Amino acid sequence: MSNASQSPQPSDKRPSALSALPAADRPDAAARLREALLEAAFTADGLLDLLGAPAYAALARAEVVPALRATRGDSALEILVRLFLLQQPVPRERAAEVLPLEDCLDAGWLRQTGGGEVAATVDVRPYGGPGGEDWFIVSDLGCAVGGAGGIGSKEEGVVLGVGGASTTLAGITVRTPVASALDLGAGSGIQALHATLHATRVTATDLNPRALHVTALTLALSGAPAAELCEGSLFEPLPERDTYDLIVSNPPFVISPGARLTYRDGGMSGDDLCRTLVQQSGARLKEGGFAQFLANWEHVDGEDWQSRLASWVPWGCDAWIVQREVQDITQYAELWLRDAGDHQGDPAAYQARYDAWLDEFEAREVRSVGFGWITLRRSAAAESEPSVTIEEWPHPVEQPLGETVSAHFDRIDYLRGNDDAALLAAHFRLTGEVVQEQVGLPGAEDPEHVVLRQNRGMRRATKVDTIGAGFAGVCDGSLSAGRILDAIAQLMGEDPVLLRDRTPAQIRLLIEQGFLEPVS
Repeated sequence: MSNASQSPQPSDKRPSALSALPAADRPDAAARLREALLEAAFTADGLLDLLGAPAYAALARAEVVPALRATRGDSALEILVRLFLLQQPVPRERAAEVLPLEDCLDAGWLRQTGGGEVAATVDVRPYGGPGGEDWFIVSDLGCAVGGAGGIGSKEEGVVLGVGGASTTLAGITVRTPVASALDLGAGSGIQALHATLHATRVTATDLNPRALHVTALTLALSGAPAAELCEGSLFEPLPERDTYDLIVSNPPFVISPGARLTYRDGGMSGDDLCRTLVQQSGARLKEGGFAQFLANWEHVDGEDWQSRLASWVPWGCDAWIVQREVQDITQYAELWLRDAGDHQGDPAAYQARYDAWLDEFEAREVRSVGFGWITLRRSAAAESEPSVTIEEWPHPVEQPLGETVSAHFDRIDYLRGNDDAALLAAHFRLTGEVVQEQVGLPGAEDPEHVVLRQNRGMRRATKVDTIGAGFAGVCDGSLSAGRILDAIAQLMGEDPVLLRDRTPAQIRLLIEQGFLEPVS
């Protein structure tokens, strides 16, 4: 989500969450700081080794006591953890032994305190890239874990670090090499950072200028190429004719009364921000390009939520929308009131905010709110025959899912381009990691039903009949679908013509859900 520049100034007090940021135009200082961090093993693996799994996991919950207990020594790594992760001042002399101190002070990564100590001006958290890259995510002090318990998040303009939503989006993004990628609502820069690995040109926008500053710091400290940074909402700061191969966004999707917190609240009525983002993205995609978002959407009385979301899909795009979770309006309001720490303040103010939230939902006849993923793909075929898949899938999946998402749209193209006759002439094989389960009473001659289950990707399970199970079980690419069905018909004493006529629908479903793949 969007999270926003000030020059560093010395202070003898611990800064607020909106303290001065390091200079974004000092790549030399960032490079020397990065070198020192790596030298001390201030990396994701190094932290795990130092802290141990329980303390490391506690940091992700914004709990620092276990990490404080694990860093009571005087090693270089312990000094850096206390300084950049735990926001503890350390002796200036010791900091000078493990860091390029003058560079860090001059560029604003550190500030001098009144007691002969130095303190960090930003939170710096190691983050492991998909190929083992040692990256660093910069955020405001106390805000390394986005939205965790409302830590530091009451202040307008605060820039949060990497939370579960950020890593989810990074995991589902299609990572094919592209010429151009766009990160809308860059926040701390995690999506832009991932895009630098496979996009020649990366552009990042944010309504919050502080977030763009932090994005620049994240890229520089991670040793990644710089991105083009544009201040403004959604597509507004971009040239009208610019199009992209990839658009990603973890937008401020929270549906709330007003826009109190820029990093999370959409500022439009209901789910209009997410709808607008989706609808405007179609014209910004190149042919074959993907747009991928996290979003919230309202479930309105008297409206089918799937039809409502289908109306968002822009012309010329295929879509795959997955609802991962649904909360009733009371659960939803409580979640985000706690996110901002409102439950820890004045009870009367908390109740008033809670009331305002429910008043808005009830005025729009909203009964619950869905959360999930929206993927669009620009396709010439979609201009006449769009494929829009909208489903509820609250079950565990295996991240990363980028290849799974890409394969979904490849299968859509295949099914759209092949009629039943072509399917029967084609060769298929069962995809990897698929197992068959048979359910029935003990001793029964035949199972009550057969289930095919994936152990990878979306981890789907689908019920098939005896014909479908037999067909899938012998698909190894050597025989055409028609010849397999003929053999099954002979084995089971069925009319092969009738079997060929009724089975393609089941074959299509198995292909669409990723259980079968065509053999070229």
